[in-house]
Amino acid sequence: MTGIEELLLSRIRDVADYPEPGVMFKDITPLLADPAAFTALTDALAAIAADAGATKIVGLEARGFILGAPVAVRAGLGFIPVRKAGKLPGATLSQAYDLEYGSAEIEVHAEDLSAADRVLVVDDVLATGGTAEASIQLIRRAGAEVAGLAVLMELTFLGGRARLEPSLAGAPLKALLKV
Repeated sequence: MTGIEELLLSRIRDVADYPEPGVMFKDITPLLADPAAFTALTDALAAIAADAGATKIVGLEARGFILGAPVAVRAGLGFIPVRKAGKLPGATLSQAYDLEYGSAEIEVHAEDLSAADRVLVVDDVLATGGTAEASIQLIRRAGAEVAGLAVLMELTFLGGRARLEPSLAGAPLKALLKV
């Protein structure tokens, strides 16, 4: 295990039976409250953006905003929020997707991405991959290229990577931690 992995893991708290019995929630708020850990995380994700040749960062609502915005600033790139449906004013592109217990819809401003953009999607956790897959579809529908997906933590037992690899079409999926 590397030093950054140890630092990040030491600042993630397990919360048993949240949000429902049987779930072990990975709480990243202690990591965000520690300036050294948050800076290390931001720097690591910004390095992934540079390696991917990204021109923009897309952050997925809501914790992807918390991570993606400072990564964009650190990397000198634009930041684009992907929001739940109905939260963005003006013209949007939307994408519906299935969840474990139902469905949801996300949106992006139609004019925020173009064919000149290489977009790195940033989020806190890769679980089943549904939201990330929908965001990849939105990015492509906007005409932009997907440069990859970067997450703080991948929950390997939920199979999100296998679901996303066809959608990523060779673009990298980087997880700083795998649990």
